[in-house]
Amino acid sequence: MDCCVIPLRHGGLSLVQTTDFFYPLVEDPYMMGRIACANVLSDLYAMGITECDNMLMLLSVSQKMNEKDRELVMPLMIRGFRDAAEEGGTSVTGGQTVINPWIIVGGVASVVCQPSEFIMPDGAVPGDVLVLTKPLGTQVAVNAHQWLEQPERWNKIKLVVTKEEVKEAYQEAMFSMATLNRTAAGLMHKFQAHAATDVTGFGLLGHANNLAAQQRNEVAFVIHNLPIIAKMTAISKACGNMFNLVQGTSAETSGGLLVCLPREQAAKFCSEMKSQSSAAGGQGAVGGAWIIGIVEKGDRRARIIDKPRIIEVPPRGSQAANQDNSATSLDPNSHPS
Repeated sequence: MDCCVIPLRHGGLSLVQTTDFFYPLVEDPYMMGRIACANVLSDLYAMGITECDNMLMLLSVSQKMNEKDRELVMPLMIRGFRDAAEEGGTSVTGGQTVINPWIIVGGVASVVCQPSEFIMPDGAVPGDVLVLTKPLGTQVAVNAHQWLEQPERWNKIKLVVTKEEVKEAYQEAMFSMATLNRTAAGLMHKFQAHAATDVTGFGLLGHANNLAAQQRNEVAFVIHNLPIIAKMTAISKACGNMFNLVQGTSAETSGGLLVCLPREQAAKFCSEMKSQSSAAGGQGAVGGAWIIGIVEKGDRRARIIDKPRIIEVPPRGSQAANQDNSATSLDPNSHPS
């Protein structure tokens, strides 16, 4: 599971707690702090929990940084983390800072809640639909952006993508990773979700397999559609599939929720995700959710079909993002054979 759920001695309450940390992957320290916080909270959101009682921040300062850099970078990272916590309706009350060879940022999220406030990730049934709430391709976007400064790497991908497209994809990935999955967590209750997890380091297929293995019923997950930040599929192929993006094992950071929903609720869930994001000023990729597959009777595993449909998700601010890119009307069975 994404969190530990510890029954307390006091009247039917449980302590739900999670921790996570990683190394920086974007250049902006403020955004890196926001991403780290969103990533920690995502484990709570994956269980349908929308509130967090307390957060701690874990920070490692690199011994290779001089004092000037340290005084500039670290306060921005802390501010980003705190701002994201505030957006999530919680606050950071403490933590730990150490000196290390590397910068590390992360934290702990804790909440005391009643059983009705969380959804155990084990109730998928045959006929359910799989929905994903953020596009894939963050690792590819971050790497491609770094390659703009590395001619030998850039030469491998410059035939399939422009520098402007790489910069737009990087911005989209950064804002996507910094977006809280809190809206999706709330909608899991409204639309009777049966199970969910967040998509992070093991990639879509890795986390889908983990979730399938936890189910009480004998089910299998079949993924037909892959929503991917525009041009990231072409970059992945141009690199000889070094990321395994279409195969589903490309690492994501602070990715979306993978949710099992009753068939009749999935399109409504996606539609409301889009409308709530638009109301909050969201545009482009972060503004939606995508039906990506189905739950069928099976051996508690997940698979991606041989030729999945790639949904190119345009970065916000790009021309294509102004068109309606919601895949909410997708029939999960209408996929390439």
